[in-house]
Amino acid sequence: MAAYETLAVSYDRLTNDVDYEAVTAFYDEILKREGVRPRTAVDLACGTGSITAILAQKGLTVTGVDLSEEMLTVAQQKTADLSNPPRFVRQSLQRLWLPRGVDMAVCALDSLDYITNPADCKEALRRVYKALNPGGVFIFDVNTPEKLRAMDGQVFLDEDDDVYCVWRGEFDENTNICSYGMDLFQRRGTLWQRSFEEHREYAYSREQLTDYLRAVGFTHIKVYGDRRLAPPEPGEQRIYFSARKGTIR
Repeated sequence: MAAYETLAVSYDRLTNDVDYEAVTAFYDEILKREGVRPRTAVDLACGTGSITAILAQKGLTVTGVDLSEEMLTVAQQKTADLSNPPRFVRQSLQRLWLPRGVDMAVCALDSLDYITNPADCKEALRRVYKALNPGGVFIFDVNTPEKLRAMDGQVFLDEDDDVYCVWRGEFDENTNICSYGMDLFQRRGTLWQRSFEEHREYAYSREQLTDYLRAVGFTHIKVYGDRRLAPPEPGEQRIYFSARKGTIR
């Protein structure tokens, strides 16, 4: 089964430890440092729309983009009552197309790692560049290769009263891909329904992504540690990138 099909309805419960407010606050720190005050934004691989909603509540005109129809359904329901509701579009990042340019693009929670073909990753970055207005900023994070390699052989458990999830990680040095199979048990009335999903992430290096960004035209490329305006430290588990398009005054 494809990633995020059956997981969608339980995703927010299983990720309730993710501090989305802190993520968007870090975006604000980067924007302040870059001198950018965006009015429009696209949230790439937006999932259930948690970051999309926060950006909309800040007053931005936001489009959420995701490949999973199930995740977008949850996102639409979550944001329907906002006074400034976002728009949602079902697209893959390597097929991204927006009718109008945006001032900011964000891609959170290592979503870029899910593009496991480097050629597709380059195309996705080219599409993001094209979607931005001149001077626009792209901010995203990825899992480091060190983190993904360390997941080999690891087992993780997530649960609440209605969901039980077992993740099993495996890293393939030949493909540079971390695969983690997920057994998901979801309560359906008095019964439990079992399903299985496989998630795969490519271990992109800092240098690799910097080269890809530069190749498609991005400038002012900066790499940060995990929600810190400082370079990544050795052994960092997650790193952030910011990059700009076109002329910057």
